[in-house]
Amino acid sequence: QVQLVESGGGLVQPGGSLRLSCAASGIIFSSYAMAWYRQAPGKERELIAGITGSGRTNYADSVKGRFTISRDNAKNTVYLVMNSLKPEDTAVYYCRAEMALYNYWGQGTQVTVSS
Repeated sequence: QVQLVESGGGLVQPGGSLRLSCAASGIIFSSYAMAWYRQAPGKERELIAGITGSGRTNYADSVKGRFTISRDNAKNTVYLVMNSLKPEDTAVYYCRAEMALYNYWGQGTQVTVSS
């Protein structure tokens, strides 16, 4: 059974930082590209960062320079470090594992940026 479990969300003030984690089980983690998406109220889910099995990364323009995605294949975990957070970063953040026709989602973790 495949499971992706996100953690690390919460309430943070503007300008603050958070680190999200997504622990995977039930898959050969190193074979999967991993990605972080987010969905704000009333908006579509959007891709914000991705990382291949070999570590190549890509980012949405809205988070480039502020967010960093990384992975630890030994721990089957992908991370998202979020710096200089803005109120518009408020959303539910989801991780996704992707390989060919297979893809899996986590349950999401809420991030709220507010003073």
